Amino acid sequence: MKFSSLLVWISIGLISLQCSSQKQLTKEDYDKALPKYIESIKANSLKDHLYIFASDEFEGRDTGEEGQKKAANYIRDFYIKNNIESPESPFVENYFQHIPAKTYPRINKDTENVLGFIQGSEKPEEIIVISAHYDHVGVKNGEVYNGADDDGSGSVAILEIANAFKKAEKAGFQPKRSILFLHVTAEEIGLLGSKFYTDMQPVFPLENTVANLNTDMIGRIDDAHLGNENYVYLIGSDKLSKELHKLSEEINQKYVGLELDYTYNDENDPNRFYYRSDHYNFAKNYIPIIFYFNGVHADYHQPSDTPDKINYNALAKRTKLIFATAWELANRENRILVDKK
Repeated sequence: MKFSSLLVWISIGLISLQCSSQKQLTKEDYDKALPKYIESIKANSLKDHLYIFASDEFEGRDTGEEGQKKAANYIRDFYIKNNIESPESPFVENYFQHIPAKTYPRINKDTENVLGFIQGSEKPEEIIVISAHYDHVGVKNGEVYNGADDDGSGSVAILEIANAFKKAEKAGFQPKRSILFLHVTAEEIGLLGSKFYTDMQPVFPLENTVANLNTDMIGRIDDAHLGNENYVYLIGSDKLSKELHKLSEEINQKYVGLELDYTYNDENDPNRFYYRSDHYNFAKNYIPIIFYFNGVHADYHQPSDTPDKINYNALAKRTKLIFATAWELANRENRILVDKK
């Protein structure tokens, strides 16, 4: 009995010693760790993904068609391989949020959003959504519309961002807020995958959604920036939260150093890009958003939008900015404020 008691006290002592030696990570610790995980995002890895994702095998990823299903499986297989979980929700089955045919008139066949998830350590109920649409326009007159920039670039960027967060989590830097990696379908026929998420089946309550960082076409250089790959267009960062806009600029200046171009953020811009990608379904619900965009080019919605035309260094740098912004949103003490409605 005495020997058993001694063993118990030794075990308790070891556990206490282990707990006391584990440092509670501070915001400063997260700030110091961030550059390491920014640099884990590699141009070559993005390129490897995109040459598969925007290949002829995926048949232009038209909503509900076989190529879109292949793309969905590619995304799911990546999350499984890297031990990134599927959200626990009655609306999600093994990474897929199913959208039945005719949920909306333009959805002619069953399709699905694809979701990966990393739970937060301190405020798991607060959600940062990082989104991109993975569908494109399919095959026309026998030609595959590969959609490398639109939006293969954003789709593979999310995979790299998710992997960077997972590497950090394994090293002890679990995000304080939860991160949802949301790959939406049916964008090309009316932003319908993201509309289904926000209007019909929000996997997490919209009131708990801190921000949406949406990426749609971030792999090319437009005519306005020929000879300068060090830029990205930002749209919407100041529409609903001055705090988000300030955070975005500070993170970019401190860690990435891109030129942030707000040309298309002008409310009088005739292109009205603020209303034309999946972030808008979050913004209309008063969730702060940033839309990352490289601008238009001659290959937009053409069979010539192929992986060989992507500027992978630019794609990597823009991906790093999105990751760093999400990291700050996830790990800062206070949730950003919504100050405009």
